[in-house]
Amino acid sequence: MNLFGVMEVSGTALAAERLRAEVVASNMANAETTRTPEGGPYQRQHVVFQSQAPQLKSFADSFPSQANGDIGGVEISAVVADKAAGLSRYDPQHPDADENGYVSYPDINPLTEMVDLLSASRAYGLNSSAVQATKGMISASLDILK
Repeated sequence: MNLFGVMEVSGTALAAERLRAEVVASNMANAETTRTPEGGPYQRQHVVFQSQAPQLKSFADSFPSQANGDIGGVEISAVVADKAAGLSRYDPQHPDADENGYVSYPDINPLTEMVDLLSASRAYGLNSSAVQATKGMISASLDILK
């Protein structure tokens, strides 16, 4: 794997973690949303990552693919809604209250969301550090070739 391939893998991971942080922020912003266009309370979203490995048919195919820079990375396979039931709170004055006075709120725990956001932030920072280290290695390689 060449140094530019390392930057490409880190770049795909940066994009994936950025989307993950955006989804967590959306979850936190909608923690009190009781009505969506689809009906019912907001459903918590999860990001599913998958490997973006090159498609190889045989072992012999791996050498040309690495020489061409086809090394893979990270991609988002889906953003899925959590299937957990909403939380019911008694609030008869709320416009979305049912006939018994209960309102369905999303099942979003702020602590869980903050842990997910911190995890995405740390992963983003680590991949950013990998890009910076790779840039340093490329710069040092160019200095050696002078």
